[in-house]
Amino acid sequence: MRNHTIVYPGTFDPIHKGHVDLVERAASLFDRVVIGVADSAKKQPLFSTEERIDLAERSFSHLDNIEVKGFSGLSIRFVEDQGSNCVLRGIRTTADFEFEYQLANMNRAMNPNFESIFLTPTNDLSYISSTLVREIASMNGDVEDFVTPVVLEALKAKFVTTAGN
Repeated sequence: MRNHTIVYPGTFDPIHKGHVDLVERAASLFDRVVIGVADSAKKQPLFSTEERIDLAERSFSHLDNIEVKGFSGLSIRFVEDQGSNCVLRGIRTTADFEFEYQLANMNRAMNPNFESIFLTPTNDLSYISSTLVREIASMNGDVEDFVTPVVLEALKAKFVTTAGN
């Protein structure tokens, strides 16, 4: 079965240039890329699901084959709901690979037709993570090189500081 749709699920709190790199490359390989923004309430995200959807939509406004949707529950079910059996996962480190490999096998155990496509970000983006971006931004560090302009403005608004702090 040829798959024309790939789904990239994640928390995207916030979306960063590593995510953008993977989505841009996936958009050149697939007819349709669905970015699934996970509710992830137990992770206590900095941005609400609606904010993360909005930031993703604006970060990918230059691509015409991208859809951004929120979801909760199992990502495998969300992928199936999008008419796909193909999920995109990013791998930066061997630790990422070990987790993603286990997840891929679990998904395939639930659906034998399920496929995981692994992409690595370009070398100059491989060290970026949402966790580090949030931490740097929370301490008034400069994250301009790591996120899109719309995300940068949203982070600045979240971490407004008063003079003298």
